[in-house]
Amino acid sequence: MLRSTILVLSLALFATGVRADVRADIAKKFPGTTEADIRTTPMQGLYELRRGGDVVYVSADGRYALMGDLYDLNSNSNLTETRRRGLRKTLLAAVPDSQTLVFSPKDPKYTIDVFTDVDCAYCRKLHSQIAEYNRLGVRVRYLFFPRSGPDTESWHKAESVWCAADRNDALTRAKRGEAIKSKPCGTTPVAKEYQLGEDLGIQGTPAIVLANGEMLPGYVPPAILVDHLKSITR
Repeated sequence: MLRSTILVLSLALFATGVRADVRADIAKKFPGTTEADIRTTPMQGLYELRRGGDVVYVSADGRYALMGDLYDLNSNSNLTETRRRGLRKTLLAAVPDSQTLVFSPKDPKYTIDVFTDVDCAYCRKLHSQIAEYNRLGVRVRYLFFPRSGPDTESWHKAESVWCAADRNDALTRAKRGEAIKSKPCGTTPVAKEYQLGEDLGIQGTPAIVLANGEMLPGYVPPAILVDHLKSITR
C-alpha cells in the first residue's frame, strides 16, 4: 500500500503547473513546443519535455538536456516508462480502426497494435500465425512501418496492400512474398503511420504495443504473448 501511495504522489508531481518564465525559456530552445509538452518532475529544477511518444529532461533555462529514464528508488518505479506508456496509449487511441488492418476473432479478449513491415522476416512469421493469435482471443490492429523509409520498395508494397480491394487478403499474400498489383487509390495511411512509429521511437518490426501502453519489440509467439496479457490483466 505504501509503495502504491508513493508512486501515485510521484506521478502527481508531473501534472503540476510550470512557471511561465520556465516554459518560455525551454520553448526558445525547442521550437514548436506547446504548454502541454512541458511538465514538472519530482526533481527540483528538472523538467520533462515531451517529444512525440518519448520524453527528455531539461533544465529550467533550457540549456541542459538529459536522455534516459527517471526512477523513484523509494518505490523502484520507472517514472519515464510509465509516462511513455501513457503517451503510447493516447497516440494509438487516436488511430481509428478504419486506418488500420484488423484481424480479429468474433469475441476478442485482448487488442494489440502491431507496427509491421511487409518484407520483415519476423513480421511474416507473426502473421503466419495470425489464426492462432485470433484463436487465443487476440485482436490484431496492423499499422504500416516500412523500415526502409519513404519511396522504397517496402513502402510501395504497403501502399499496394492498402489500395487492394481486400486489404487483409492482400497483406497475407504480400507477406507470403506475392506481388500485389493494385491501382493507386489516393492518400494512404502509410506515411501517417510511419511518422507515428517514428514518434514512438520504433526502430524495428514487428513492434507490439499492448492496451496498457507497454511495447514489446520483436516477434512474440502466440501462447507466450497471451500468457503475458493474462498476467497484466489480473
